[in-house]
Amino acid sequence: MHDSRILGRARSLLPRFLLRRLDPFHARIEDRLKAFAAALPPGARVLDAGAGECGFRPLFAANRYVGVDNMVGDPRWDYGRLSAIANLDALPFPDASFSAAISIVVLEHLTDPGVALREVRRVLDPGGRLLIAVPQFWELHQEPHDFYRYTRFGLEHLLRSSGFRLLDLQPTGGYFLLIAKLSIDLLQFFERGAGWILFVPLAPFFGFLFPLLLYYLDKLDRKKDFAVGFVAVAAPGV
Repeated sequence: MHDSRILGRARSLLPRFLLRRLDPFHARIEDRLKAFAAALPPGARVLDAGAGECGFRPLFAANRYVGVDNMVGDPRWDYGRLSAIANLDALPFPDASFSAAISIVVLEHLTDPGVALREVRRVLDPGGRLLIAVPQFWELHQEPHDFYRYTRFGLEHLLRSSGFRLLDLQPTGGYFLLIAKLSIDLLQFFERGAGWILFVPLAPFFGFLFPLLLYYLDKLDRKKDFAVGFVAVAAPGV
C-alpha cells in the first residue's frame, strides 16, 4: 500500500512509539501479524499471498515462509525475495499444503478477489488460518491495479462466499484516525516546487501535532464506521 513521503521521512527521524501513533493502520496490522505468527507451531508453512517485497518474512522466521506475487504492483519494488511468481487465482501449490496464510492490503488490487480467496482456501489445510487486512478509506495506489475498498460487511461476505468462516474481524481505528491520515496526506500537495513555502510552517501541525492529538481521541469513536480498514482472521469452512 502507498506510503506518503512524509511518513517515509518520519521513519528515519522519529522514535518508534511516535511512528506507531502517526501510522496506526500499519502498526496495528503489524501487531496482529506478530500475534498470528507467535501462535503458529515452529516450522509451519505460511503463504504470503501478494507478498510484494516480502516485508513480513522476518515475522515468520520460525516458520517456512513462502512469498507469492505476480510482480505488477509497484515498479519501484524489489521482487527478488519472492518464493514464486504467480497470480493468486492460480497458485502453483497442491491442496492443503499450508498451515497458515496472510494477505495484507492485497484484495483491493485483484480483479476477482473471490477466485483468489478460493485458491487460498484450497491450499490451506482444514485446520489452517488466514489473516487478511483490507482498506476501507484509502487513496488510489499502484494504479491502474486498484479496484476495490471494503466495509466490514463486504469483507465478511467475501470470505464466507469464498468458503471461509470468520473467526475475528477488527477495525484499524475509527473516525479520528482517518482524519489524522488525511491530515498527513494533505502535506503532499505542498511537497513540490513553490509549495515548500507553505510546507515548512504547515508540516509541524498537520504532519505531527494534529495527528498525534487525534490518535488519543480515537477512543471516543466506539462504532468505528469510519475505519481506515479492517483485519480479519478466518478458517476454511466446513
